[in-house]
Amino acid sequence: MNKYKETYGVDISKDVFDVYGSLSGHHQFNNDEYGFKKFLKVLSKNSLVAMEATGYYHYRLAQFLYKNTVVVSVINPLSIKRFIQMKLAKVKTDKSDAKAICEYAKTNKIPIYNALTEVQSECLQLFRLLDTYLKQRTAVKDKIHGEEALGVPSKFVYRSLKRQRKQLDKEVKAIEEKILSLVKKDQEQQLTLLTSVPGIGQKTALFLIVITDGFSKFETASQLCSYVGITPTTRESGSSVRGKARISKVGNRKLRNLLFLCAFNACKHNKGCREIYERIVNKGKSKKLALIAVANKLLKQCFAIAKSGLPYDETYVSILQK
Repeated sequence: MNKYKETYGVDISKDVFDVYGSLSGHHQFNNDEYGFKKFLKVLSKNSLVAMEATGYYHYRLAQFLYKNTVVVSVINPLSIKRFIQMKLAKVKTDKSDAKAICEYAKTNKIPIYNALTEVQSECLQLFRLLDTYLKQRTAVKDKIHGEEALGVPSKFVYRSLKRQRKQLDKEVKAIEEKILSLVKKDQEQQLTLLTSVPGIGQKTALFLIVITDGFSKFETASQLCSYVGITPTTRESGSSVRGKARISKVGNRKLRNLLFLCAFNACKHNKGCREIYERIVNKGKSKKLALIAVANKLLKQCFAIAKSGLPYDETYVSILQK
């Protein structure tokens, strides 16, 4: 049971958003500034608005409500999906989803939303654009390789692909420089500290700082590991079910992928990570499991260093193992 006078569940889509209030029932508004203002007028005082994290669509409403001092919660969509499945619901509409979100928020402990700063917002947009360009560049590289394999590639096609690759290289470089300049304004010292960790590259350090708001969003390393989705899950039941231990994957996918890539380098140059990797492999476990453990260790090292304000020191073990 939450402490709010009324709880609202919001199911949001491209053009409209459906709202279900615990006392007022169902409403529907346009997903634009006019609709946001109409919704704000019907909100009760001391109310909670809960919504799913739905990529671009939820962001504007969440930011608008936060700036108007409304308590907002943005919930992992998987949690809502599991909640609906548990209730064995046979009807799925925007209205029923809004009601389910409302019920979930009333009966569960949910995170309170903190609005992104302008720098965070711009950096996240830049990272998304960077990902798009990197994928396009990889596709162009593959296409160039494919054309070369023909032996007699069309000169026009070949030159066009080369120009496109050159332009993408230029755009990627510009975005990376922009992200670096934005982060350096507020978090240059923290960036220097994080890149002192063997295995952590500049791109991963930048994304860590942006996504965690300079690590201020998390009180413990365990909370951060859970957020990234790099904590192990166990599947065991009775004497017959003995599933392999895996990472949860319920978290920030991009950051998880970046850390996994960093783990390869950390195994060679980071003493603590190397010891964990060798210990797990020597026990006969898979190399993939060992790399996941290394990624987890890297994240904990980054957290400890960011919170302490001290650069990486492999002889100073105690702070890195908290």
